[in-house]
Amino acid sequence: MMKRKKNTKIWPKKTNYVRKTYENGPRIIAAKYIASAVRENQYPEGDTIEIAFLGRSNVGKSSLINSLCNHRGLALVSGSPGKTRTINFFDVESKEIISEEEERRYHWFLVDLPGYGYAKTDKTNRNMWSSFIADYILHSERLMLLCLLIDGRHPNLPIDQEAFQWLQDMNVPLQIVVTKSDKLNNKERSKNISIIKECFPTTNPPILYSSLKHSGRELLQQRINTVLLGDKE
Repeated sequence: MMKRKKNTKIWPKKTNYVRKTYENGPRIIAAKYIASAVRENQYPEGDTIEIAFLGRSNVGKSSLINSLCNHRGLALVSGSPGKTRTINFFDVESKEIISEEEERRYHWFLVDLPGYGYAKTDKTNRNMWSSFIADYILHSERLMLLCLLIDGRHPNLPIDQEAFQWLQDMNVPLQIVVTKSDKLNNKERSKNISIIKECFPTTNPPILYSSLKHSGRELLQQRINTVLLGDKE
């Protein structure tokens, strides 16, 4: 009678699953268009926090807004630069999971400002854009942060530097967001981000963003959360 062979197979250790933690802060869960304006009396009423997005025409602003809110088609994406001609307000809802039993929700306005650089404007207007954009930036008491978008392929355009300097002179709270980062190789990305840091110095470092790959979305959302939660950064 043959002796039964002993089973010597080594089984992998059982995976230890870790309970989900809640450290990522509020997450954008919904967004919808609510209003367009060119005058103050057309702005939405109330005291809702506003976070605005501004950049040179064709910088990829609409694509970034759609990516950030995970809502394809929320902002108009066009092949023709300068199509956004009004200040567009979007009502965004963010949700923060505190624990398995508790959550918090935050409503804020994402404000899409018309791009600068292509529109024909009177040279007496304030820094390349229509006066109603400057009026909004200067007079909206709800504006808590302005994200200035810089095309990563063109890191030091005079028109962007002029816009940045005006915003700095007006003491507008700024976050530099570098768009189209997926179109750069590692060497170009490293070189251009160094130029951007030098040309557009701000308290918080620039955020590299790719609307195609959604990279940078987490960092930008965290930056927005510092405003929603009242953190001083």
